[in-house]
Amino acid sequence: MIIRVRSKDGNFRFDLQPTADISELAAKILETAPDADPNSLQISNRPRGNEVSVSSLKGRNLESLGFKHGDLLFALYTPRQTEATPSTTADADTAHSAVASKRPWETVQEDPVDTYWRSQDGKLPRGRDSRFCKHGANAMCDYCMPLEPYDIEYHTKHNIKHLSYHAYLRKLLPKNTPTTSSTLLPPLDPLSYKVKVPCPSGSHPPWPAAICSGCQPSAITLQSQPFRMVDHLEIASTDVIDRFLQAWRKTGLQRFGWLLGRYEPYKEVPMGVKAVVEAIHEPPQHGELDGLELGIPWEDEPRVRELARAANPPLQIVGYIFTDLDPSPEDRTKVTYKRHPQSFFLSSLETIFAAHVQNANPTPSRSSPTGLFASRMITAVLTGTEDGGIDVSAYQVSEQACAMVDADMVEASVDPGIMRVKEEDRTQESARYVPDVFYRYKNEYGLDVQKSAKPCFPVEYLLVNVSQGFPQNPAPLFRSTAFPIENRPGLEDQHIEAVLAELSRLHAPDIPVSSQGGDPQQRAALTRWLSDWHLIAFLDTTQLITSDDMKVLLRMATAPNLDDPTVLDELIQTDSWQTLMTFTRETAPPPRPTSTAPSGPSYTAMDEDIPQEVFDQIAREERSGASVNVRICPHCTFENTHGGSDCEVCGLPL
Repeated sequence: MIIRVRSKDGNFRFDLQPTADISELAAKILETAPDADPNSLQISNRPRGNEVSVSSLKGRNLESLGFKHGDLLFALYTPRQTEATPSTTADADTAHSAVASKRPWETVQEDPVDTYWRSQDGKLPRGRDSRFCKHGANAMCDYCMPLEPYDIEYHTKHNIKHLSYHAYLRKLLPKNTPTTSSTLLPPLDPLSYKVKVPCPSGSHPPWPAAICSGCQPSAITLQSQPFRMVDHLEIASTDVIDRFLQAWRKTGLQRFGWLLGRYEPYKEVPMGVKAVVEAIHEPPQHGELDGLELGIPWEDEPRVRELARAANPPLQIVGYIFTDLDPSPEDRTKVTYKRHPQSFFLSSLETIFAAHVQNANPTPSRSSPTGLFASRMITAVLTGTEDGGIDVSAYQVSEQACAMVDADMVEASVDPGIMRVKEEDRTQESARYVPDVFYRYKNEYGLDVQKSAKPCFPVEYLLVNVSQGFPQNPAPLFRSTAFPIENRPGLEDQHIEAVLAELSRLHAPDIPVSSQGGDPQQRAALTRWLSDWHLIAFLDTTQLITSDDMKVLLRMATAPNLDDPTVLDELIQTDSWQTLMTFTRETAPPPRPTSTAPSGPSYTAMDEDIPQEVFDQIAREERSGASVNVRICPHCTFENTHGGSDCEVCGLPL
């Protein structure tokens, strides 16, 4: 007969004979619980109560105990006690590390902007209301007390659609609880629409062989995300966008670039975060008139990330930008207005790509049980405006979009504004479970209606808007954008010869440390030219500068006091800089001697094309003929050695 047993380790079935001893059943139960104490094993026919110790039933068979085929028993036991050992410091450290390994959110290193907001209360101060406040200047009431950062009326009044990330955290946490407390359980739970493998109940084979309510994801109702990870996109200078647009202006092909910047507090939104973009790094790509091809991941990504971290302050990839520009057929000086509320903002294919990028770059968070939550990667689009101009639009995709893409539930459609839900697949190679998906909208009568999202639904349900703009007083980290941009073959080529020629033109080999003097204008010009991300990224590939000296160069290029004469001293004293100056002296052409160049009314612009060797030969002949008083006729160029006043050949006056 079959006896069913349920314990804290799961549900089990055992095939036993009716005449089998109770000890055989106890042995099978202990096989499923290797850490159980055999002396503490108890069984019962109820979930709670009526427990009987197995040791008291020894010598009795199952039939005599009244067990029948299919009976369900409940087993209880306590874990086996380990042998007592002396308490030592090593044991305490081991126990501490074991606890730490079970709580990964406590060891997470968050971004500096998260550390800043966790140390602030984030409350919104209010002034004294002259109509309702009846107290003195040092008192406070409900009409003038500070508001919480998630106050709905404040957000509605200031047209703030989404809560900031940290304001959302404050809303989830109990009031008057510090967010830095380590005793709090993480309030955030990352979304997952995948089937749980193996099933927590353990009652059936793993997916796709079987599925139950315990391992399948729940139905999905698409809704606007109440918070956003980044509230604002700020581009440090208009020159960054202008240099990025030059490729499209010259070729008409679309371009893609990774945004390098940092995250800072954004005071316009309660406890807000903004991404400040300092440079755009363009990976290898193949542009087309209506799109582009891009390789993901790109092989230079680890090098670029490591190089950006050496800046002052450290930089990171905060998002990406691409162009979607078409000249207007009626006026080629204007751009077609194609992304608007009546068409689409991000296409379904672009939304899926954004979800892949966000899934690959999660944000470290102490408020998530996994130590990671959501992403701060921004999608920026350079597209046409209603008046024919060019503007930047910034978005993120919601956590629901990232979870649906991670579960392989959606795919792009022909209509850019429509996302398609995939069909369920139970094959072993490409198993895919798709739960019911719904979305809500208001119909023509103003009623809230729920509709199935299968087979498709609007992309707008997956988007989160991010405001964008430029600072009123630009102070970019990199002062120059003149160097050719990477991965633009045939349009802008990067060569070490051009770098050496420019260093020679700027008199870089002649610039000493500030304590030895030198021309301050030459020093300032060189410092500004070196403060260029594309130049630094190119020099990192030439192997002329070591990794340690590259960090010195990057710290100098991003120094806030770039006008300080001493900012170049550390770089000039490095061995790599001296090697670069040696190459500059050897490869750059020397300046022409001004004493041997023709002068006077006979000099013309054609003399610029005369080789330097001719000037050197003339100088040598003049030096050798100075002792014999040789005079060259200006009319026939004959060399006269006599002391007369007329030429011996043409007779004209010398």
